[in-house]
Amino acid sequence: MMETTNLFKINDAPMLMPDSGVGFSYADMEDGESGTDEAGYLHRIVTRYKVGTWSFSYSGLTEEEKQYLDSLLPDAPSFAFTRPSRADAAVPETTRCYCSKYGIAWKNARTGLWSGCSFEITEC
Repeated sequence: MMETTNLFKINDAPMLMPDSGVGFSYADMEDGESGTDEAGYLHRIVTRYKVGTWSFSYSGLTEEEKQYLDSLLPDAPSFAFTRPSRADAAVPETTRCYCSKYGIAWKNARTGLWSGCSFEITEC
């Protein structure tokens, strides 16, 4: 089984070490009342700033690795996600998050190999 890392944890269990970079992105959440008025001016009502999303991808997984990864991603509305802090990468930070855009391809059913596994973890 591939190596795990304590840099990224789900419910305090270490994630598999991604074989490519982990993407980090941050976006502001706006209230439904935000928008453009009749004169064309934008009025933003920001409810939260810099909500984080982390993108993970694995080019190849064995059946055992896939099962481990699936066991980490709960069928639940949210989970505790630990990762390096945006302010200081040496400091771990934990927030409530959820998983979306999970996808994987069965590369070879006979040998139990999987490919193209990717998903996003987003702050609640």
